[in-house]
Amino acid sequence: MSTLVALVSTETTKDAEGFGGSADKVLATLRAYKEERHGTERWANRAAFSSATALFRFRKVPGLTVNTSHFLTCEDGRYRIISVEDVKGRGMYIEVLAEKQEPTVR
Repeated sequence: MSTLVALVSTETTKDAEGFGGSADKVLATLRAYKEERHGTERWANRAAFSSATALFRFRKVPGLTVNTSHFLTCEDGRYRIISVEDVKGRGMYIEVLAEKQEPTVR
């Protein structure tokens, strides 16, 4: 649990002139275990999630439901959540498979 991550939701906002935009709202800041995708047997078994580039594991936050509409941000960048799973069904840890979001160049 060495990586500091922020669980973020994106909300649509309007400014004073009525133009729409999006803003990030930080739901929680927490420490997580982070594992990048590499060629191990464990990642080979996750073939269904071929677009996942990282795995995050962190303690469950009481009263907060993590879903695929959320994002994780850390010092390495922004990650879109692909899959959320309760580790061993005990309600103590959450395991998230995520895809790194690369900025687009225009």
